[in-house]
Amino acid sequence: MSIKKTILVVDDSPTNIAVIGDILSPYYQVKAANSGQRALKNILKPPVADLILLDVMMPEMDGYSVLKELQSNIETQAIPVIFVTAMNETNDEKQGLELGAVDYITKPVRPAILLARVQTHLTLKDALKKLQEKNTGLEVEVQDRTRERDLIRDVSMKALSSLAKTRDNETGNHILRTQAYIETLANYLFEHSSYASQLSKDKIETITKAAPLHDIGKVGIPDAILLKQGKLTADEFNIMKKHAQLGADALKECTKNMDQDEGSIGFLYTAIEISNYHHEKWDGKGYPEGLSGDNIPLSARLMSLADVFDALISRRCYKDPFSFDESVNIILDGDGTHFDPEIVNAFMHVKEKFLEISQTYSDDDFFTDDIM
Repeated sequence: MSIKKTILVVDDSPTNIAVIGDILSPYYQVKAANSGQRALKNILKPPVADLILLDVMMPEMDGYSVLKELQSNIETQAIPVIFVTAMNETNDEKQGLELGAVDYITKPVRPAILLARVQTHLTLKDALKKLQEKNTGLEVEVQDRTRERDLIRDVSMKALSSLAKTRDNETGNHILRTQAYIETLANYLFEHSSYASQLSKDKIETITKAAPLHDIGKVGIPDAILLKQGKLTADEFNIMKKHAQLGADALKECTKNMDQDEGSIGFLYTAIEISNYHHEKWDGKGYPEGLSGDNIPLSARLMSLADVFDALISRRCYKDPFSFDESVNIILDGDGTHFDPEIVNAFMHVKEKFLEISQTYSDDDFFTDDIM
């Protein structure tokens, strides 16, 4: 047996309450209040009303005032209110509906109309509640899928970057350092430069998480060249340069025949930009396409400075590390030629943070479990 809905009748006339109660009681549980104040005082006492029939003209506190109070309380504002009144002027109806009433019934009350209106608005309320619950369920499902997508993305990124690392002469801490450098530069630019409009907290996170894939194309470079002890010949260097395009092409393949999820696609496109263009130079003398200035994606321009700086301060099988001051001066020498001047300016403001990052993730303390 289904539980009856509860209707609260608010009217200062006992006769009106009795008439309406007689009409509704075969179908609903009826509560009554003979004043607006009493209605508000008892509105949340069980059983809480599913719908309110509210008289307009009452002494001390009229129906409009009662409705305002109901609408201002988050616990009662969803209860539908139908005004019951002897007045039928358009202005009276307009005022009540603007305040939030769902309907108007005029006195003397006709049973069929009263029952039909009450049933209609209770049905609408139930339908709205089900829709809200469904939307809440969908929101939870979307959040779960988003978390799952992000987890898959991060795990895949870590696996791919680790694959590249196993074939290169760079350490896993190179990944951690360059990520932290990029995040530091991007945050400064977001707060202090004309590039703020191109960045956001989400965009900075995407660039930071995509950064480890910058050298993924090195998996396609022969070991004899990739791991050579000493300087590459011109022909070998030309082969080495192909890693940028190889990485971008591999990542582009990932975008084919996949669900066009904005987060995943945006991440991959950023990774493609970084992989393909992080060896381009501001003056157009880089590779693979010889792009210059703002034609180079911002993500790749950030990666360029971070990657070069880390190469300078790091030991390689073919070189000893430069000192921090020497590395800073080399970056400055590349201002406007190798590097975007605005990014170099940001670097000069945060260089001490770069030093801190290089020390925190030094190769003497190598570890691999903290890739962001």
